[in-house]
Amino acid sequence: MDSETLARYIEATDGISKPWLLAQLRLKKLQENREDLSTEDYETALKDIHADLMNLGEWWIGQEDEVFG
Repeated sequence: MDSETLARYIEATDGISKPWLLAQLRLKKLQENREDLSTEDYETALKDIHADLMNLGEWWIGQEDEVFG
């Protein structure tokens, strides 16, 4: 799945409010643009995405069925 297909899926499923889907989109775009980035820029972008994911913390506790069900 390319980033445009993923973006359409996120939009169609009202996923814009789901930060884990937005992180997946950012990762996909980073993957697609890897050849155009220096190693340092790639690592910086990857660390930024990772930090955002870690900041989500344990948001899912107590809502597993709703989110993953």
